[in-house]
Amino acid sequence: MVEKHRSEWTAEDKKKENLDNVAKDILYETLDKNMFAKINTCTIAKEIWEKLTQLCEGNDQTKENKLTVAIQKFDNEKMKQGETLAEFDERFRSIIVEIILLGKDYSNHEIALKVMQALPKE
Repeated sequence: MVEKHRSEWTAEDKKKENLDNVAKDILYETLDKNMFAKINTCTIAKEIWEKLTQLCEGNDQTKENKLTVAIQKFDNEKMKQGETLAEFDERFRSIIVEIILLGKDYSNHEIALKVMQALPKE
């Protein structure tokens, strides 16, 4: 793709450049110094977004590994001694949310069964 010189830009080109600048500004405002240092070589908002997605979510293999770990947490989850039901529920729900965000879904029946298995016998 050959870039046009600014003097050759159409109104549409100027509008796109302005929108890209607005998007970059929004992204820059939300980043801490650490994350900004990782994307400061990117030139357009789409490139910044793709880099942030890669940094935060990882590639397909990373996502698959995260899902495997989350499923293992789900499978091994037990209510701890001295833990309240509210504390257990909060911890358990965070695992379910993590799994859902990684693309797997459990039915309400499966979740209810797991909760029953995770509760202490008493």
